[in-house]
Amino acid sequence: MVLLSRIVTVARYCQSRLWLCAVWCIVSIAVPAISQAQDVSRAPDPVATLPDSVQPAETQSEIQPDVVPLDSLSSSWDAGQVVDSALVDSTFLLPEPLPPVRTSSFNPEGMRAVWLSALFPGLGQIYNRRYWKLPIVVGGFVGLIYATSWNNRMLLDYQQAYLDIMDSDPTTNSYMDFFPPTYREEDLDKTWLTNILKQRKDAYRYYRDYCIVGMVGLYLVCILDAYVDAELYHFDMSPDLSMVVKPALIPVSPTHWPAVGLQCAITF
Repeated sequence: MVLLSRIVTVARYCQSRLWLCAVWCIVSIAVPAISQAQDVSRAPDPVATLPDSVQPAETQSEIQPDVVPLDSLSSSWDAGQVVDSALVDSTFLLPEPLPPVRTSSFNPEGMRAVWLSALFPGLGQIYNRRYWKLPIVVGGFVGLIYATSWNNRMLLDYQQAYLDIMDSDPTTNSYMDFFPPTYREEDLDKTWLTNILKQRKDAYRYYRDYCIVGMVGLYLVCILDAYVDAELYHFDMSPDLSMVVKPALIPVSPTHWPAVGLQCAITF
């Protein structure tokens, strides 16, 4: 540990000396360059000191610079519009305008959408002008209602057959409706049939109850969707929403190397 601390101390001392040398080099190069530029700016114009008889026909101010037209892809250009050729391409100087954000005079209320959707599923989506959600709501309820009705009919049939096979009355034999007319009751295994009828009865009750829970869940989802859609109707969905993830060095402590991680920047 003592050797490691000495190595770290020597490294820091060398690093500080390197920084001082770098600053001295920059100053020694920059100061003469700045003084030379000031001397050049104070020098007299040779053209202005010439007599009138020796003045050139065209002075430097009258000479037109090399010109290029603006980029026709970024803006409209006519023959009289020019820029200096030393400029960078105008596509980088003139960014493309962002598309306009959706504006609408319609401002839905969240509680009104909730009450309409609670009154009848789908009315909240119509109030929010989200007409494409209406077939999803209607299709979901129609499918769940049909599944509930079908499972309930099967439950009643198997429940009645189970009650008939469990009693001692020979005239109640509705369980024979599940077999072909040529099948005789004497050939049946009553114990096996009793277990099958009980299993089917419990299974169809389970499916029917799940369909009812699904309808209640879809009803609540419609109410929640109507409220959220009304509250976020004017939410900005412009392309200026972005996220950038890049590697980064995270400082831990002065005596430890920095940790390597990821940096996330969200623009909105």
